[in-house]
Amino acid sequence: MLKPPRTPPAFPELMQETGFPRLMEVLKFVDALSFNNKYLHWDKLIRYEPPAGLTHEEWWLGLRFSRTPLFKPIPLTDKQGHFFKFLVTDPIPEQLHHIDLGAGGRIGVPEPVTNPETKDQYYMSSLIEEAITSSQLEGATTTREVAKEMIRAARPPRDRSERMILNNFQTMQQIGKLKGQSLTKQLILELHRLVTEKTLSDATAAGRFRTEQENIVVGDEQGVIFHIPPPANQLEDRMAAMCDFANSKTPDYFIHPALRAIMLHFWLAYDHPFVDGNGRTARALFYWAMLHYGFWLCEFISISRILVKAPSKYGRSFLYTETDDNDLTYFILYQVDVIRRALKELHDFIKAKAARVRAMEQQLQGTLLFNHRQRALLSHALRHPQFRYTFEGHRISHNVAYQTARTDLLALQENGVLEARKVGKTWYFTPSPMMEAKLQAMA
Repeated sequence: MLKPPRTPPAFPELMQETGFPRLMEVLKFVDALSFNNKYLHWDKLIRYEPPAGLTHEEWWLGLRFSRTPLFKPIPLTDKQGHFFKFLVTDPIPEQLHHIDLGAGGRIGVPEPVTNPETKDQYYMSSLIEEAITSSQLEGATTTREVAKEMIRAARPPRDRSERMILNNFQTMQQIGKLKGQSLTKQLILELHRLVTEKTLSDATAAGRFRTEQENIVVGDEQGVIFHIPPPANQLEDRMAAMCDFANSKTPDYFIHPALRAIMLHFWLAYDHPFVDGNGRTARALFYWAMLHYGFWLCEFISISRILVKAPSKYGRSFLYTETDDNDLTYFILYQVDVIRRALKELHDFIKAKAARVRAMEQQLQGTLLFNHRQRALLSHALRHPQFRYTFEGHRISHNVAYQTARTDLLALQENGVLEARKVGKTWYFTPSPMMEAKLQAMA
C-alpha cells in the first residue's frame, strides 16, 4: 500500500538554523554524503546511520547543498509557480547510453524484431502486454488469458475492464501511426479519447479537459490525498507549454530525448488534465514521445509490465519529486531503470524463444510421426512463421512426385501444425499460430 513519504526539512530554514561555519564543516564530509552513490530522498535517508559527526538534518543539508548548483529547470511549474528541475546523476548517463544503443540504434538489436517475417508477432505481443498491464495499473481486473483471447479473436469487450484493455491496445496501434506528428492539444485530446472511450461514467468527458466544476484529487480508497492537480482554468496554458516542450521549442539547452519523454510522462500525470484516464494517457504520451524521438524498439517493449509488479514504487517516484522541492531526478532515476529492464526482458524473451525453437528442432529429428521432408519444413516454419508453402514448392524443394508433396502438406494440416487456404486455384499452407504448442504436445 502506498504511503505518503515524509517531507524533507525546508532547505532555506535548514540553512539558517545550521549557519555558514557549520555548513563548511558539513561539506568536509562530501565524499560520504552520497551514501554509495544512491540518490536518497529524506524519507529513505533517515533510515540510515548518518556519517560520523553529522545529524540527519546536517546530512540532508549537505546533500541538498551539493545538488543545488547542478539542477536545471524545465518549463513545468507547480501550483505556486515554482519550476520543476532535475540533474543528471549516476547511473543516468549509463542508462541513457544503453537506451540509445538498445532502443534507438541497430547494433545489438535482436534479429527477430528486424526480420519482416517475425517482427509482427513480437509487435503484437508487446502491444497486448502493454494494453493489459497499463489497464491493470488503473484497476482493470480481466485476466491476461481472457484479454488476449478478446483481442486475438476480435470479439467485443464484455465489461469496463475489457473495454479499458481494448482501448489501450487500439491506442498503442494508433501511436505507431501518430509518431511523426508534432504534439498538439488536439493530439493530446485524441490520445485521451482513444484511451477512455466508453469507459467513463460521463461519456462527454472523453477527449476533453476537466472543467472548473470537476474538482479532482489523487488519493486512495481510505481517503488519503496524494496529489491535488493545478486548477482547471490553467490547463490550456499548461498543455500549450507541454507541447512546446515536447516539440523541443523549450528550454534553450539540450535535454536527452529519452529524458524528455520521461518528463512528459510526469508532466501530464502531474497536471492531471482529465476527469479520468490520466495515468493511461501519460504512459501513451511517453510511448508517442519515445517513438517520435526515434527510439523505434519501444514498439516492442512494455513498461507497464514492469510498473505493475511494484505499483507503490511507481507512485513513490511521483511523490518523492513533489515532496522534495520539485526534484524530477527521483522520477527520472526510476523510469530509466524501468526502460532498461523492459529492454532486457525483450532480449531475454527472444533468447528463450530461440532456445525453445532449437530444442523443438532437435525433438523433431527424433520423432517418427513426421518424415524427413516434413521435419525439414517444420524446422523452417518455426523460424519463418509468415512463410507460405505450396504443393509445387514442396515438390521442387525435395525432388518428389506431386502426390507425395500433396500428402506431406495435407498430413501436416491434419495434425494442426499448418493452416490451409485456397487462393484462386492454388492451396497455400501457413504455420498455425498454435504450431509450437502442438509440436510441444506431440513431443
